[in-house]
Amino acid sequence: MKKLAMKKILAISLGGSLLYENGSINANYVREISALLLTESKKTAIALSVGGGAPSREYARAVRELASNEFLADRAAIYATRANATIVLSALGEKAFPKVITDLDDAVIALEQDKIPVCGGMMEGITTDTVALLLAERVGAKKLVNLSKIDAIYSSDPRVDPRAKKLSLLTHKQLVELAARFDQRRATTSFVFDLMACKLAARSNIELHFVNGRDLKQVKKALAGANHAGSIVKN
Repeated sequence: MKKLAMKKILAISLGGSLLYENGSINANYVREISALLLTESKKTAIALSVGGGAPSREYARAVRELASNEFLADRAAIYATRANATIVLSALGEKAFPKVITDLDDAVIALEQDKIPVCGGMMEGITTDTVALLLAERVGAKKLVNLSKIDAIYSSDPRVDPRAKKLSLLTHKQLVELAARFDQRRATTSFVFDLMACKLAARSNIELHFVNGRDLKQVKKALAGANHAGSIVKN
């Protein structure tokens, strides 16, 4: 990766739920977020992981009902993430590596070619959050921005706990402890960020930023390294 030695690398985890509106692909959002990524890629090398959203949940649910098999539920969810990754890849145009990454070594090749590697799920048993962290480790990114419908990390689920407190700044240890309370190791049923992903971020000291992906103003700030309204995890 000699060609990238002088250029910072930013890993991004794009939640699949952001791509959908009322059950259909929100093409306008895909165009807008892709435009932001393309602008950022002019000064920062970008490696992107895309999640599954509602389709992955539905595929996993159906397999559980029909086969009671978590491995196959994971596999079905992976197909959904790769379909979503293909949609984002198409919006990025020629700047994107021409195929969805299924081998993280190919992400290095993509970056060396000044392309954006886009991946979805990789392997049964791990989420796209974990894929994003493995991607960050493989390409040497020291920062990862997580974009989802969640605006920040909270002490508990704010949807069910009125006492939940927003955590604007926390350590990797604190994030791992929170994730451990909610992790179920089942497709689409994890904390805001998967426990394994949290542990990987801690071991490599990768700074994490959690931002509402629908708030493009905040997304711009997070990508640019400016203060934002989400949460930051660092030691």
